[in-house]
Amino acid sequence: MADATTAAKDRIDRALATLERKVLELKARPAVAAPITDDDLFASVADTVATVRVAELEAAGREASMALARAADQLRELMVDVSHADAADGDV
Repeated sequence: MADATTAAKDRIDRALATLERKVLELKARPAVAAPITDDDLFASVADTVATVRVAELEAAGREASMALARAADQLRELMVDVSHADAADGDV
């Protein structure tokens, strides 16, 4: 348990040191300087490649879902046709 506590304390210390470093960097910059790309400490990192890939996968998932729905509808129609044919033949 002490190892886990020590590891957690070390992670918190590193995070605080990083936060302090970023705050000091921001304070040291002149107001007219160009913005820093990661100046918002709470903003999520936007990965455009990943965002595009997620959109592609979502579109592919929707297409696959529609194709499966169409296939299921066709199977239902075939099952109804077969059951009607069997009923007409007296095989039911």
